[in-house]
Amino acid sequence: MAVSRARAVASTPTLLWASSARASACPSNYRGCRFARLPKLHLFEPSPPPPPQSRARAIHSSRASSSSSSSSSSSSSSQSSRASSPPRPKFSYHIAASFTGKDGPYDASSHVFHFNPYNRIQPPRARRPSSRPDSGHDAFFVSRVSDSGSVALGVADGVGGWVDSGVDPADFAHGICDHMAAWAYAHDPARHPPLTARRLMQSGYEAVCGDRSLRAGGSTACVGVAAPDGSLDVANLGDSGFLQLRLGAVNAYSLPQTHAFNTPFQLSLVPPGLAARMAAFGGAQLCDLPRDADVSQHRLRHGDVLLFATDGVLDNLFNHDILGVATAVMLSTGAWQRTTSGGVRVAHSLDALTGFFAAADADAARGPSSVRAASRKARSTLQSLLATEIAGAAKAASVNAKLDGPFAKEVRKYYPHDPWRGGKVDDICVVVAVVSEDSGAAPSKL
Repeated sequence: MAVSRARAVASTPTLLWASSARASACPSNYRGCRFARLPKLHLFEPSPPPPPQSRARAIHSSRASSSSSSSSSSSSSSQSSRASSPPRPKFSYHIAASFTGKDGPYDASSHVFHFNPYNRIQPPRARRPSSRPDSGHDAFFVSRVSDSGSVALGVADGVGGWVDSGVDPADFAHGICDHMAAWAYAHDPARHPPLTARRLMQSGYEAVCGDRSLRAGGSTACVGVAAPDGSLDVANLGDSGFLQLRLGAVNAYSLPQTHAFNTPFQLSLVPPGLAARMAAFGGAQLCDLPRDADVSQHRLRHGDVLLFATDGVLDNLFNHDILGVATAVMLSTGAWQRTTSGGVRVAHSLDALTGFFAAADADAARGPSSVRAASRKARSTLQSLLATEIAGAAKAASVNAKLDGPFAKEVRKYYPHDPWRGGKVDDICVVVAVVSEDSGAAPSKL
């Protein structure tokens, strides 16, 4: 059989949208949201997804007890120890993104985004489709988390099957990313619980379901929140994904969530009228929610490279391919350096390579009018070079009909006699963050 390039989503006859009625597509308990298979696919009723499990190794701690007679000396010793201990490391995140639609050529000079933490996040309703990056159905976001020093970032991939229902898949993907960016930017740590990746995904999902400018759609999502203490929280739903690279090795990565071949977990906005049509035609109804996302926590170190990418990257490049591209960039720029013993170490300071933040700090100190000048200085940084090299490699692999990638491997797994060969032409989006330990902090042990 021939494998379809469009991922599965609900399929119905031509839709008639009533302008006078707006469905409550995603109520507070999320039970109004439904998803159905294309009739031409194998229909099934899946078992409930397992509870999310963290892939991070457990950190065990023990409590020491002491008698009341020694409590005073113990307290004094503890205070002395704290006074003599070095300051806790503080980390910064230097971020860029690169992207390209599947139907056009890739231009590294224009298909790139430089994150400026001093920019204000526009309200989602203030953004127009014409202002979107040329990323097709893929979308991304980066935002500082209030003034906490944390940063939120992630990607979303609009499910292409919605085109058959007259819906632009890009609307949902860009919408949920815009809402997540706005939520992160406005988050008040003093009034609300700490912002986690899953909580941010849930807030964005609730907001996009209540956005009257969106009528339907769906997307995958991979979201991260990185804190200044070097902790990273990741929530991944679907077949977008996350990688953490450290000293020439893949230190951590997410696994795709799928119901069946080419049918990833996905957040969906389905009006009741469409849900009724699904039921009438016998499609299996599913509803993937933020609580179904895989959640993991990670400890970051100076010189780590983080990637959040859509399946346009991950279906065309294996993890070792991505590592090879990133390692070549890190070594050629001196961010990672070979040791005499054949190992790899991180340069003491990455400021000269990530550079943009130093320029932004200097310009911001002169006033808000100078922030735009800082953005113009961010033409080529370590993070943008990583992003464009990885996006370019994925684009090249996607149109290579001779070299089989991860997607071709999956096709052979499910359909051994299918003639699929080479890459998978798709929209491509990758967000890259370079982790840097502030120069004023005591260096952490690597």
